[in-house]
Amino acid sequence: MTEIHPHQRVAVLVDAQNLYHSAHSLYSRNIDYSSLLDKAVSGRELVRAISYVIRADSPDEERFFDALVDIGFETKIKDIKTFGDGSKKADWDVGMSLDAVTLASHVDTMVLCTGDGDFSRLCSHLRHEGVRVEVMAFKESTADELVEATDAFLDLSERQDTFLL
Repeated sequence: MTEIHPHQRVAVLVDAQNLYHSAHSLYSRNIDYSSLLDKAVSGRELVRAISYVIRADSPDEERFFDALVDIGFETKIKDIKTFGDGSKKADWDVGMSLDAVTLASHVDTMVLCTGDGDFSRLCSHLRHEGVRVEVMAFKESTADELVEATDAFLDLSERQDTFLL
């Protein structure tokens, strides 16, 4: 595992849908993405910041996507899929994982902003490759296996004044 040092190269990958739903179900508030990125980088060298978002044709979502770009995120946008039975699906688990594996050789630390336990195997793989893995999410809605698979976990709930609008 890589130790923290001033010239550490960091990538920040944000599962925006996961954070949005957690923040709204727990606190009925939105995420402060600027503070999230600042804390994730913590004075280190930012290599990439990617926010994975879902286009659901909601009001103001294009403004939200533009705001993410203004903050410093690259946005990857996927349209929500509606099936014949009316059910809807959209997630970025595979795309986010592929990006993390691709970026692993270019960074010392990968910061994953999600509480989704599906990423625990990714964390184990990245750590095996010598990449430090940090997770930022709300503890109440974060899978235990994800917390256990990381080098560091930052509970956004403990600093609501910083990470929520």
